[in-house]
Amino acid sequence: MSSDDRPAPAPLPTISEQVSQQLGGWRGAAEATVPIVAFIVVNAAAKPLAAALGWTDGLTDALGGKYALKLAVLVAIAVALGVALRRLSQKRTVRHTVNGLVGVALGAWLAWRSGEARDFYLPGILYGLAYGAVLLLSAFSRWPAVGWIWSVMADGGRHDWRRSPRMMATFRWLTVVWGAVWLLKVGVQVIFYLRESETGLAVTRLVFGYPPYLVLLALTMWAVRRVRAREAVETGG
Repeated sequence: MSSDDRPAPAPLPTISEQVSQQLGGWRGAAEATVPIVAFIVVNAAAKPLAAALGWTDGLTDALGGKYALKLAVLVAIAVALGVALRRLSQKRTVRHTVNGLVGVALGAWLAWRSGEARDFYLPGILYGLAYGAVLLLSAFSRWPAVGWIWSVMADGGRHDWRRSPRMMATFRWLTVVWGAVWLLKVGVQVIFYLRESETGLAVTRLVFGYPPYLVLLALTMWAVRRVRAREAVETGG
C-alpha cells in the first residue's frame, strides 16, 4: 500500500480527554493523592491527638516511641488498598492505582524500617531522579522520550513524527523541558530530605505532584497540535 492510500490518522482527542486518560481520569488523579495526604495528616496529628486523649502510653507500649510514624504508615497502606479495592469493585481500571500502591508500600517499608518519616518520600525522589536523567539523555538521541511516549499514549503507536524535522525538534525541546522540570522537583525534595524537613517534603510532594504534570501535558499537546496544524496547512492536508 502506498503512502497515499493509507487512511488518514484519526483526529486526536481533545486536550482534556488526553490529560484525563493519562491520569486515569480526574477521579483517578485525586485518588492517587489520598494515601499521601493520609500519611501526612496522621504523622502530624497522631502525637497531639494521643496526648489530648491520654493514649500516649498505650500507643508507645504497642508501637514504640515512633508510634505516630508507624500509625501513619499503616493508615497510608490501608487507604491505598482501600482505593484499589474500591476501583476493582466498580470495575474501573486499577493500573494507576497499583502503580501508586507500589510506591506507597515501598516508601512505607523504608520509613518503618528506618524510623524516619522522610524515608517515606525516598522512592519518589529516586524515581524522579532516574526519570529526569533518562529524559534529558534521550533528548540528544533519535528517540526523544516524550516523542516515544506520545506515540504510545496518544498516537496509536505511529512514529510518523520521526520523518518530520519540525516534529523531531519539537519533541526534543519538549523532552528537555520535561527532564529539567523533573530534576528541579527532585532537587527541591533532596534539599528538604537532607535537612530532615518532613513538612517541606510533604508540601513539595503535594505541590510538585500533579500540578507540574498537568502543565507539562498541556504544553506537550499544545505544541504537537500547533506543529501538526502548520504542517497540514503547508501540505494542503
